[in-house]
Amino acid sequence: MCCGFCNGKGYFNTKNNNINDELHQYNQGIEAFPHQCRYCDKTFSQMSDHLKHLRTHTGEKPYQCSHCDKAFSQTGHLKVHMRIHTGEKPYKCNLCDKAFSQMSEHLKHLRTHTGEKPYQCSHCDKAFSQTSHLKVHMRIHTGEKPYHCNQCDKAFSEKSVLINHTRTHTGEKPYQCSYCDKAFSRNAELKAHIITHTGEKPYHCSNCNKAFKQNSELKIHIRKHTGEKPYQCNQCDKAFSENSKLKVHIRTHTGEKPYQCSHCNKAFAQNSKLKVHIRIHTGEKPYQCSHCNKAFTQNSELKIHMRKQTGEKPYQCNQCDKIFSNPSVLRYHFMTHTGEKPYPCSQCERSFSSKCNLMNHPWTHTEEKQ
Repeated sequence: MCCGFCNGKGYFNTKNNNINDELHQYNQGIEAFPHQCRYCDKTFSQMSDHLKHLRTHTGEKPYQCSHCDKAFSQTGHLKVHMRIHTGEKPYKCNLCDKAFSQMSEHLKHLRTHTGEKPYQCSHCDKAFSQTSHLKVHMRIHTGEKPYHCNQCDKAFSEKSVLINHTRTHTGEKPYQCSYCDKAFSRNAELKAHIITHTGEKPYHCSNCNKAFKQNSELKIHIRKHTGEKPYQCNQCDKAFSENSKLKVHIRTHTGEKPYQCSHCNKAFAQNSKLKVHIRIHTGEKPYQCSHCNKAFTQNSELKIHMRKQTGEKPYQCNQCDKIFSNPSVLRYHFMTHTGEKPYPCSQCERSFSSKCNLMNHPWTHTEEKQ
């Protein structure tokens, strides 16, 4: 089917022909046609907007890139695309040295300086600098998970999370470390790993002079200043600043000890405790004193030893003027003020302030039987 206005251009269906007739009528100055779309109920105040809209129905993309095979429905989109080839970045930030190829990207970047968050959640008090971030956040409230894994029944609220999940099926690790042969399934994991090579600590605490390798570490540290403990135990009234500490604490209720020693039958609630225990079997003592030739299985033991060298006693009793180099000795001392005896004997009514005293006590029962 041919266009009735330009004689020669062919179209595959009547729908495209009718719309292109409208385009030609407009280009030739024919006045009598509406600004309402004949295929949907949208209306436009300007004919140029009407014509752009018509291409959403026809799929026509008359603006062709001269560098690649991409084409666009609007000349503005072509201009933005061309900057990929030319490297042009006309939108420069006046607060730093960054530049952008699109005005929209420039505006998003400016909000990182101003802290502006114009997109407010209607369900809670959170606000966002980008509308796309708000859309993702809203799924927390709605429970929507539009991204489905085609290899299992899991679904996700973000496409990026689905992509990362899919790699657990494929084993793909596209992010390669440039310092060693390790590869990762997520870019965030690679970034965190690279810092182990560079030693960089880009995340600085605004309350003290400490710096951290990861933003997550900084967030946890800041809670020491604020006292925030967002992770609440549902079996008692204890709360924690870290989710990992809550998980370990919950095992005190459940009795779970998932970390099993491969040398003996002991098991532990924490992986760190298992690592320390294994050194009993291996004899490893990785913590070396810089003043003498002594070595220790735990860093805490080295710190206590170092205080004997320096005479440092950082642990002060808040009931008297005594100070101690070891926190456990302070805790034991503190019981002399409180009278607390947390270690009861299972064979009589006596209790003891230290585990050591309790362990020595059963001999009195043995002697009584003799």
